[in-house]
Amino acid sequence: MCTEDKTRALWELLASFEDLLIAFSGGVDSSVLVHAAAGTLGPRAVAVIGDSPSLPRRELESARAFAAECGVRCEVLPTNELALEGYRRNDGQRCYFCRHTLFETMEGWARTHGFRTLAYGEITDDLVEPRLGRVAAAELAVRAPLREAGFSKTDVRAYARAHALAVAEKPAAACLASRLPLGTSVTRERLARIEAAEDALQTLALGLLRVRDHGSHARVEVAAEALERASSLEPELRAGLAPFGFETLELAAYTRSTVPSANTQSR
Repeated sequence: MCTEDKTRALWELLASFEDLLIAFSGGVDSSVLVHAAAGTLGPRAVAVIGDSPSLPRRELESARAFAAECGVRCEVLPTNELALEGYRRNDGQRCYFCRHTLFETMEGWARTHGFRTLAYGEITDDLVEPRLGRVAAAELAVRAPLREAGFSKTDVRAYARAHALAVAEKPAAACLASRLPLGTSVTRERLARIEAAEDALQTLALGLLRVRDHGSHARVEVAAEALERASSLEPELRAGLAPFGFETLELAAYTRSTVPSANTQSR
């Protein structure tokens, strides 16, 4: 089935809902879902951003801007996954606790405001590997309209381009906690350090950039096509990282396989 047919299937599915409360991260998948729901359900569609120290402020603001452009009501709800030992432990189960907390927070808002249906931006590509967020979604009956309509990553990008969405070429943006190696506990301080380091390097205009926190050692990942330029800027990278306690630097190309956990998901 082509993207156009899947888009019609998505619209028909969305139209069957009484309302929809969407977990919205600002990434391309959830952005496409928000855009499609806005066009189908109007004011009966609401985007929810789960706000925690694992969400970079730059991502929060861009997500809010996108929702405003779509004319969608956007609620920013604080989540408190850092209060959970299972989340802080970062032993491979972190994403379950993150997603479960987000969905529980959404469920509470839905009850208060008379909404019945929760959704998130899972797509068919996500079925390739086990994802703990899917377990949390199943426990709380959270729907995945994109996946249910057969949307792959290719379809999501095609939809975004066809509708001239600002996120059409946006790279994946996993949460800040994904920058920590498995077994390194997640703390507010570590998340803030990573965010500040990445913000400091944004002025180098390298595009996609991740700072993996290995104590005093930073593994900086960029897109493969930017690796040569990043190497030429190594002195600037070292200088930018030094104020945050990173003493050594390793440069690498970003791939999904470099994500510390196979269960890492963007919010």
